[in-house]
Amino acid sequence: MNTDIPQRIAIDGELSIYTAAEWKRRLDEVIDQGGNVELDLEAVQELDTAGLQLLIMAKKALVARGRQLQLSHHSAAVVDVFRLCDMADFFADPILPQQNPS
Repeated sequence: MNTDIPQRIAIDGELSIYTAAEWKRRLDEVIDQGGNVELDLEAVQELDTAGLQLLIMAKKALVARGRQLQLSHHSAAVVDVFRLCDMADFFADPILPQQNPS
């Protein structure tokens, strides 16, 4: 497997307590395959703390293996939660626009 090209997964719908177990299973499978991972978040309609914890777990699992997690195409729901929880720095996420509070 070419580790330079990340495995891309598009998350669709909810990334919440109701879907976290299924997404954890899917992410664990991808992480176990090796290489970097890109999560396309464009179609995420809802993100709660369970979903956020899942993203944190994926990042930590990949970093522990010397690999990277890239987030792309953030939906408005994802941007809102990342801003509310101040998570952009944790994910080293350059896609989120920096805004000064007015």
